[in-house]
Amino acid sequence: MKIPPSILIVEDHDFQRRILARMLAAIGAKQVLEAANGRVALAQLDAGHAPGLVICDLDMPEMDGMAFIRHLGKRLPDVPVIIASALDPALLGSVAKMADAYGVRLLGVLEKPVTRIHLAQLIAAGDDSRHRRAVPPAPTFTLAEIEAGIRNHEFVPFFQPKLDMRSGAVVGAEALARWRHPTQGIVSPYGFILTLEQADRIDALTFLMLEQAAHATRRLRAAGLDVTVSVNLSTTSLSDVMLADRVTEIVTGCGVEPKHMVLEITETAAITALAPALENLTRLRMKGFGLSIDDYGTGFASLAQLARVPFTELKIDQGFVTGCSEHPNAHVIVEASLALAHGLKLKTVAEGIETQADWNALRALGCDLAQGYFIGRPMDEAAFLEFCRGRQEGVEACPTT
Repeated sequence: MKIPPSILIVEDHDFQRRILARMLAAIGAKQVLEAANGRVALAQLDAGHAPGLVICDLDMPEMDGMAFIRHLGKRLPDVPVIIASALDPALLGSVAKMADAYGVRLLGVLEKPVTRIHLAQLIAAGDDSRHRRAVPPAPTFTLAEIEAGIRNHEFVPFFQPKLDMRSGAVVGAEALARWRHPTQGIVSPYGFILTLEQADRIDALTFLMLEQAAHATRRLRAAGLDVTVSVNLSTTSLSDVMLADRVTEIVTGCGVEPKHMVLEITETAAITALAPALENLTRLRMKGFGLSIDDYGTGFASLAQLARVPFTELKIDQGFVTGCSEHPNAHVIVEASLALAHGLKLKTVAEGIETQADWNALRALGCDLAQGYFIGRPMDEAAFLEFCRGRQEGVEACPTT
């Protein structure tokens, strides 16, 4: 476990602050700074102190922990934070979401009275996650560069597996766009999606991904895999009344039956042209495509969309799924979403499963399909085929082998 060289404790209770300082010294901290509230802590930051970790109480005089986290997000957003508090878990869950919204990396919550073991575990987990998840920032590309890459077919689908939560079998995958850049290597969607959407030029990428995913579906099924492949469909494309016919033409032209593909419609974007969107979605469903409402619970008029669009699948947003085994409110939201989906005869997908505990919780709640890093990261077609064959050799009721 790597201990940050400098740790700042923001705690108004003198005795608890001293206990924390002794615990940190005992596990190897070289420098421990102390502040009685958020205002004193900000003064230390202004004086040039840049801690590698902040341990912060919430209920403090003059400036409480929430206000301090807000300021920290503006000044030192890369500094991780541990909250030490005796507040109700529901309130702590809200603070965790707030910290994330302010751009602060929250390692976890220490419930008072703090124990040395729990403190060390949180610091160690934070160090592990930093090394595991750290990725270089996406390069910046112009619209012209991105569109040239699309014309040159440099964009390819990577496939993230979906497992049946009862049998453990691979039943599908989501096709996610990646750019095989000639000099930058594999570029994630953060490097190009927003630029295309802001310029209203996303359709070219959508149709390229659809075509390539359809070809991959044909090859995977020819290899003996009974899988469906999901492709994201931008809501901006739904205003074109010819969309459904074009999508069908592309997929069937690749030798794939529409029933073997699912089109995911993100809920986080409002459908502005409702009539043509409904016409397209209904026609696509009549052709046999599956329709999935993506990021459920985070967007616009969830219940209204479920009532008027012929969806076949509901994907629960990873913001509720990840860590739902530890957060009671998220667990309740997931449970309610699953009950709603099953009542509407929709298949359910939980995306963002990252731990065995989350897998167990979702499986116990009756979720149908699972997707997330715990199961597999997005991978190219060859790696996905190998992944599926490995699962076929010994299918079990949990993703670990």
